[in-house]
Amino acid sequence: MRRKSSYVNLICIMLVAATSGTAESQQTKTLVVEGHPGHAPVIDANGQSCVEIQALASLTNGSLSFSGSQITLTLHGSPAGQPQSQGFSRDFLSAGIEAMSEIREWRSALQTAVRYGFPPNPDWVNSYSGAATSSVRQASVAASTEADRNAAQLISQELNHMQQLSDKMVSARKNMTYIAPDALDKDPLDKKIISCAHSLEAMAASGQFHDDGSCH
Repeated sequence: MRRKSSYVNLICIMLVAATSGTAESQQTKTLVVEGHPGHAPVIDANGQSCVEIQALASLTNGSLSFSGSQITLTLHGSPAGQPQSQGFSRDFLSAGIEAMSEIREWRSALQTAVRYGFPPNPDWVNSYSGAATSSVRQASVAASTEADRNAAQLISQELNHMQQLSDKMVSARKNMTYIAPDALDKDPLDKKIISCAHSLEAMAASGQFHDDGSCH
């Protein structure tokens, strides 16, 4: 007789019910492990919620080993070909939003100066540049996940583009080159800065990293 009792290979765990009420408690339940695709069926055994250990091992990309009465479940991380969770950490998200805000203020000040013919003076430009650079550095330091680090690189590229655009306007002013009021509106670099900002804002809103190429 090689048949085993179905409960020998079950792990009973404490689960938070997704439904309430007597009738709803009879509905089929499943176990989902964050960061792993798929799910495992949950079985009610004598009032306890149980998961078949082979299904749990498969769900978590783990392996089972047996030694006498002991069963060992070894976890191996994310399944092959499956990315790690792409979510942003809270600290990085806050720091990243602050960094983008500083870059946006810098661009707004530069745009106002160009539009109304104010000289883009290196002194006030450097104050915006310094604040943005400091915030971007803090965002990089706050990065703790792969998604954080990837987004931090894009924010750094956005800073570099903003610096190039600012330097371009300051240089034109220094060389007494005429700067049209709508110069930024027609500048490809400014368009890239705007597209990158929109892309980063969408990532922040979703909490997920997705590089659509706008910042490159």
